[in-house]
Amino acid sequence: MSISVLVADDQAMIRTSLRLILEDEPDITVVAEARDGAEAVALARQLRPDVCLVDIRMPRLDGIDVTRALAGPGIADPLRVVIVTTFGLDEYVYGALQAGALGFVLKDGDPTLFTAAVRAASVGDALISPSITRRLLRDLAPGRTSPALQPNPPLTDRETDVVRAVARGRTNQEIAATLFISVSTVKGHLTAIQNKLGARNRSEITAWAWESHLMPGSADQRNSSR
Repeated sequence: MSISVLVADDQAMIRTSLRLILEDEPDITVVAEARDGAEAVALARQLRPDVCLVDIRMPRLDGIDVTRALAGPGIADPLRVVIVTTFGLDEYVYGALQAGALGFVLKDGDPTLFTAAVRAASVGDALISPSITRRLLRDLAPGRTSPALQPNPPLTDRETDVVRAVARGRTNQEIAATLFISVSTVKGHLTAIQNKLGARNRSEITAWAWESHLMPGSADQRNSSR
């Protein structure tokens, strides 16, 4: 089955470029284009595409507002939103993560990331441009007075390995290959991790990993290396 996609961006050239990149793939179809955030929300609610590819800065409603309206807390049947941005480090991106965005891709990155992010989001996985996640959450973590709250019961060693892999943007298949376990086992670990952390998706797992200083470059990691 073809993956249906809504593309929302206020620049016609970017919408056209994204359509060409996505529809060059046999399993992806762009079903609509939106010129601003309000149009994106209206079309998404009407058409119910598999994935919404949304710019972070648009007229009327920005990407955060669009994400909150389509995938935020309290939405009974949320859609899957992937944020597309030119900003490698931007408070809007973190706001979108909190609003329920499933993925983040840089516009000036590898074009294959767009199709990979769409495919990942269509099955409930996430693909996040590593530079966005590292730079945003690394800079946020040192400003915290204490690490994020630790789950009770705590994560197992293997669950911690999975969390680190998720924070690096790895897919379930890549995690399974790296840890020498099955994809179904990875999914089981992710379910347990989400329950323990109270996380709704992989983006929130990634945020917790950085805020808990589990990743190289976080505050505790830097201090321990001194």
